[in-house]
Amino acid sequence: MIKSILYKLKHSTISVLPICVIVLLLAATPLVNLSQKEIITFIVCAVFLTIGIALFNMGADMAMTPMGEQIGYGLTKSRRPSLLLGISFIMGVLITIAEPDLSVLADQLIGAINNYALIITVGIGVGVLLFVAVLRIILKKDLNTILIFGYMLVFALCAIVIESSKSEFLAVSFDSGGVTTGAITVPFIMALGVGIATSIGGRHANENSFGLIALCSIGPLIAVLLLSAFSNGHAGYTLPIYELELSSIGSSLGRISLQVFLSIFLILLFFGVLQLFVLRLPKTKVIPMLIGLVYTLFGVVIFLTAVEIGFMPIGFKIGRQLTQEGSGYIIAFGFVIGMVVVLAEPAVHVLDRQVENLTEGTITKKSLLIALSLGVGISIGLSVIRAIIGFSILYYIIPGYLISLLLSFFVPKVYTAIAFDSGGVASGPLTSSFILPMLIGVCSESYTGNSVLSQAFGVVAMVAMIPLITIQTLGFRAIVTTKVRNSIAMRRILDEDDEQIIDFM
Repeated sequence: MIKSILYKLKHSTISVLPICVIVLLLAATPLVNLSQKEIITFIVCAVFLTIGIALFNMGADMAMTPMGEQIGYGLTKSRRPSLLLGISFIMGVLITIAEPDLSVLADQLIGAINNYALIITVGIGVGVLLFVAVLRIILKKDLNTILIFGYMLVFALCAIVIESSKSEFLAVSFDSGGVTTGAITVPFIMALGVGIATSIGGRHANENSFGLIALCSIGPLIAVLLLSAFSNGHAGYTLPIYELELSSIGSSLGRISLQVFLSIFLILLFFGVLQLFVLRLPKTKVIPMLIGLVYTLFGVVIFLTAVEIGFMPIGFKIGRQLTQEGSGYIIAFGFVIGMVVVLAEPAVHVLDRQVENLTEGTITKKSLLIALSLGVGISIGLSVIRAIIGFSILYYIIPGYLISLLLSFFVPKVYTAIAFDSGGVASGPLTSSFILPMLIGVCSESYTGNSVLSQAFGVVAMVAMIPLITIQTLGFRAIVTTKVRNSIAMRRILDEDDEQIIDFM
């Protein structure tokens, strides 16, 4: 156990260290003025952030991943598809309510939308689409067709929202799709897909195990767009107060602990009911899951407290001060920090392990991380440009998803499923707790009220979208490379002396 924790600490340190180095180097320049108190607090919070990620990863390995696999495998083997679908919906709702990324996003939407209304709406959206995703695996339906239909519905709802003069909700709607697939939901949902696909078997079992994250990201989009289109009145957005106050650690820790405990308790309670009446797993499997849930609880609490106390205020201040110095500085910083921030997302490390295992090394962890880093760097750089110039998120989103869906026809289906899953997991807690405050800081220099809501939000959606293109491009390159190699090999064979070719006909 000690070795496992030390291993997780090593990897979480490697993940967080680049962000800290970049911020501290920036603080040493005249571009950003951070006080000694702010620097010390940021360093202390970075240490706790590292510990939180390590504990969470332990919890994901011990609890969320095996729990998802056991539920998926056990309920599929029971040959009761209606029970599997119903439990998938309920677990989708509960897991989403427990998702820290969603809470971080909701807390920054002061006056725009009620926190609880947003969280419940998003939870229902995830539950419905998880239902659809599981049904797709059972019926062995094509992922591309469902994705195309889903995004056609999304863009149709966007037109309704624009027609009702509530376009300020568009960016928030797309962000809600990105934040729901994060620290808690990804391990469970991906493992659920693996369990179901393994149980069903078949030639495309590996391919079918991916795609749940992709579909679950569409659910919140549809749900929040519907909520926006049919709600009364308009947003009255108020800029959050990002203040670095050490005296608030106690109150923040207590509030976050209660929130996370209640969320984890709901998951534990429902799993207990399943264990008692359906799964009936041996104690040797249940006890490690319970220990893992404790690790998850402490990890998420430490993580969220660290980002709220140290990372959000620093992100906001950097965005504001670099914008004052010149747009070129903040665009460059956005690109660089985007390339490294994805490495600190816990869910990314859950994804890359499963991808490498299920593709039998065809897609390595290194190539996946490089593709994600470049994609996220580009997405944040483009988001900063949009915040400075000021235009609708749809100018990025519509072409981006059209390119993504078009690429899906030219690459193996497993690459499409992995790409859309990667988009969901790349947009995790650090995106909503460091990058989003940075964009709000950028916009606070030029906009007020709902204009900040329209221009700053949407960065999570961009982070979720760009990897769809980069990873499918990775798949397309692999196909072209294979065809070129085969063509060269065939040409060499044909160029050989005819006497060396034996005709067996």
